[in-house]
Amino acid sequence: MPKQAELELKKNEHVWPINFRLQAEERQVGRWTTYAWTIEDICLYEEDLAVDITLADIGAGNYMMPLELFRDERMEYRFNLNSQTPHLFFICAEEDEQLKPVLVTAAQGVAARYMDGDYVVLDIDIPLVIQAWMEAFLGRHGELFEFKRKRGGNKKKGRSSGN
Repeated sequence: MPKQAELELKKNEHVWPINFRLQAEERQVGRWTTYAWTIEDICLYEEDLAVDITLADIGAGNYMMPLELFRDERMEYRFNLNSQTPHLFFICAEEDEQLKPVLVTAAQGVAARYMDGDYVVLDIDIPLVIQAWMEAFLGRHGELFEFKRKRGGNKKKGRSSGN
């Protein structure tokens, strides 16, 4: 998504733009030095943005990524919201010892798939206003429950049944 388009995102019933900062802290592990990354300075509302965050600052540790909700992930959102501490996941790609955010999601399954693909996944507790927004999304679109189809007994045997 082009930077100009990112900066013009507005909150609606499916998308909530989140401004944040990626903070690296050097840590000594044995003889090696490594970085521990954290999400800092979460800003959920445009009017709360610091005046000094300009277009040039976006990408210099300060980022704006949309949290987008999808109807086919409703079951994962419900699972996350029902947990003791719901989390928001920030998926980042590592480039030249720096992290660059790729995606923000509230679906644990999506975050797990990215972890399997060698991405760095950071998480924070979901702010209460976003939890309420997600609950409203689930209320509008209904809950998605898993169901299993009943097979017609012996009537519908497939090719692999040996018959």
